Amino acid sequence: MTRLLVFDSGIGGLSVAREIRRTLPDAEIVYVADDAGFPYGDWAEPDLTEHVVTLIGGLIHILEPAAVVVACNTASTLVLQPLRALHAIPFVGTVPAIKPAAAHTRSGHISVLGTFGTMQREYTRALIQQFAANCYVRLVGSANLAPLAEAYMRGEAIDAAAVWGEIEPAFVERDGGRTDVVVLACTHYPFLADHFAQLAPWPVEWIDPAPAIARQVAVVAGATMNGRGDVRGRAYLTSGRAWSRPVAAVLDQLQLDAAILPGVARERA
Repeated sequence: MTRLLVFDSGIGGLSVAREIRRTLPDAEIVYVADDAGFPYGDWAEPDLTEHVVTLIGGLIHILEPAAVVVACNTASTLVLQPLRALHAIPFVGTVPAIKPAAAHTRSGHISVLGTFGTMQREYTRALIQQFAANCYVRLVGSANLAPLAEAYMRGEAIDAAAVWGEIEPAFVERDGGRTDVVVLACTHYPFLADHFAQLAPWPVEWIDPAPAIARQVAVVAGATMNGRGDVRGRAYLTSGRAWSRPVAAVLDQLQLDAAILPGVARERA
């Protein structure tokens, strides 16, 4: 049985854990949400890098996973290199799916929807230059969509106007063409995909990188894609708080038991 650590700033990484569960039914998934540090989009880069590298290092020591999935775009653009330098196990990150977006667009108009942190990273701009240099790419940063997704997953009602205000800039009409592909560059956003589709002024393809991440995890971890799927994992909050009842129900669907892991949280200064 392969133990996988799936790490995110909040509950958005459950969209990745869901695909890993489908792809690797016999993997033991340990999910850790750093709610003590959420949201990551507000952190300065050096502080966030030091925080996440140290926190994940502590989790590796405690949990001894076969591989780590950093299911957070904002963190992945910063911490993969230092983590790989410090630890011998494989790391799989989550980066904006610009390469498949460039392959799928017919209009040549792509939008990338993520946190301000992800949109500002040189890593993101390098991906655009490498894979979408011939496309018009609109980067749309949001400080509010991840918290809205967290609220939705907790069973709270969310305002459609508030969601639309965040995604409206992603719909571009320019030089006779318009956006036809939107990259979901935050793992929280797939949980709002139905809201996005209902509010969109015209149909677009929404690219969720989670299935590709799950396939990559299978490769690097050497895990089997066949099995009975009866392995249960665990899910932790770094704050030590209890999971809300609606999110605990989602965890159960993913065969994750809500649990408490003391001694790893590092509260934000």
